[in-house]
Amino acid sequence: MARESRGGNRRDRDENPEFADRLVAINRVSKTTKGGKNFGFAALVVVGDQKGRVGFGKGKAKEVPEAIRKATEAAKRGMIRVPLREGRTLHHDQEGRWGAGRVVLRSAVPGTGIIAGGPMRAVFEMLGLQDVVAKSLGSQNPYNMIRATMNALTLEQSPRSVAQRRGKKVADILPKRDDAPQESSLVAEEA
Repeated sequence: MARESRGGNRRDRDENPEFADRLVAINRVSKTTKGGKNFGFAALVVVGDQKGRVGFGKGKAKEVPEAIRKATEAAKRGMIRVPLREGRTLHHDQEGRWGAGRVVLRSAVPGTGIIAGGPMRAVFEMLGLQDVVAKSLGSQNPYNMIRATMNALTLEQSPRSVAQRRGKKVADILPKRDDAPQESSLVAEEA
């Protein structure tokens, strides 16, 4: 009974429950030598807290679990924070590039879901985005797609940070959507 109350095995205590991870790709590479073929594995992993922080990493090793562990550690070291609107979508549309990879990210209305393919979907799920539309243009290589997506996410800015940098109020930065129809109706009434 004393063993059960100590909190489980060692693996449960070492894992950090605040981060979720997603394995995106595993590549098997071989090197031909005089003694035969030596196989190695490369893993690409995305890690996030599903509350606005995300990172990716790659790891190489002779065994798959070791490559995944290295990639997960690298992803946790390189995490970035992304400002989200209402905790569910992006503040504005963005384009990201890396090498031949190009991605376009667009904010979406509630209920849209994640409309994105493969590696980009993994990044958005680990980030905690619920509504986003994304398109991958150019390279379909998962490494380039993830780097281009991360490039776009690093360029994302919240209205609060823009207002602070420009020395204005948030209301001055955001477009006034309610005033536009009223002004056009006033002009029509006067004519």
